[in-house]
Amino acid sequence: MSSTGALLVAFALLAIGSILASSRFVIALERVGARLSLSEAALGLLAALGADTPEITSSITALVHHQRAVSVSVVLGANIFNLAALLGLGAISAGRITLHRSVVVLSALPALFVALMTLGVEHHGISRWPAAGLLLGLLVPYTLVLEAPRRVLRALRVPSALSSSIERVVRQEEHDLEGAIAPDIGRPRDFLLASGMLVIVVVASVVMERVASTVGERNHWSTFVIGGVVLAAVTSLPNAVAAIYLALRGRGAATLSTAVHSNILNVLFGLVIPALFVGVGEQTRTVSSLALCYLAITMIALAFAYVGRGLGRVTGSGIVLAYVACIWYLTHL
Repeated sequence: MSSTGALLVAFALLAIGSILASSRFVIALERVGARLSLSEAALGLLAALGADTPEITSSITALVHHQRAVSVSVVLGANIFNLAALLGLGAISAGRITLHRSVVVLSALPALFVALMTLGVEHHGISRWPAAGLLLGLLVPYTLVLEAPRRVLRALRVPSALSSSIERVVRQEEHDLEGAIAPDIGRPRDFLLASGMLVIVVVASVVMERVASTVGERNHWSTFVIGGVVLAAVTSLPNAVAAIYLALRGRGAATLSTAVHSNILNVLFGLVIPALFVGVGEQTRTVSSLALCYLAITMIALAFAYVGRGLGRVTGSGIVLAYVACIWYLTHL
């Protein structure tokens, strides 16, 4: 077997190990969250962060090795893949994902904000420190509203009519997540299990990034193919499997929430916060186009979901085709 073949076999084994460890990590993390009496929505956000560990780790690893184009491609490629796999394939697999328009609007606001901020950062229209501040300024109150909507909305002096509407939407998401997550109450061993699985995921993701970069360089692959296609898809598989499972169980709000939360966390921890320490790097045509594709597919997916009060096989196929078209275009730049 050639050295490249051996590396590909190693990559496949690492990917399988990372996926299995990620699933165990998320389960243990949910149990720890249940032990702390977190709400279903907060547990969902915690699970999204756990499932995002492979792509965030791969992105940071590439950044450490001065491969910023690969790093950015992993994050944005993973976010686009999330929309195609979690929402597109989820709708195709389930036949339909039913969503209340209010749920779509609540998810659309942070999703579009993050996509626009990403485009601004990659086009150097927004500097890194304001971007980090704005994203944290969104994520913190958004998380608090999910955790305790009535108390937080009252503290923010939100008008009662609007407050009631937001609270109903959050409760709908809570209902969808309840039973879809439903973790057992955690024990001390779950904390140890989560810690051990996290170590495995991080190590596997670091090595996967190095293997993919080595194979790509030997075969003259572009940085986009290495990061935005190969690493982005492989590291996002745990999220895709979880979302398709939720879609098949009719948990529409939970499926949309998984996609939105995952993308927000990817951008914050895999792109914006690292940029505070290493800068945003040189703008390239591929990275700029990738950021634009991310915004466009986000808008397409949310528009389909809002107009159709959910996603069916036709609109789900449309999201997947938009992803394929984006990948085709970027690989031919």
